[in-house]
Amino acid sequence: MLQLYKNIKMLREEKGLSQDELAKLCGYTSRSSIAKIEKGEVDLQNSKILLFANALGTTPGKLMGLTDFDSKEPTTIAAHFDGDDFTEDELEDIRAYADFVKNRRNKK
Repeated sequence: MLQLYKNIKMLREEKGLSQDELAKLCGYTSRSSIAKIEKGEVDLQNSKILLFANALGTTPGKLMGLTDFDSKEPTTIAAHFDGDDFTEDELEDIRAYADFVKNRRNKK
């Protein structure tokens, strides 16, 4: 089995995400798709690898085992929300959506 599929499962479990939750973040309709991916039964397209990396808070290179997980890359996210307070979960959703928008822009 490719390192990619092992890393998807490892990171999903580290983040405390269920297969259903990861499926929703990556545009799948059921957890069975994630189960098949984690078993290496499904070959992922590059665009899906990017979605998984974004959903799991890593880079495609790290997810595929091309880069070490211990190497730290700086990440900066700046946003202004007029007086609104967001929970950490809501901020994570905002980050995931921002990544989705950037990915969509790159496909055009």
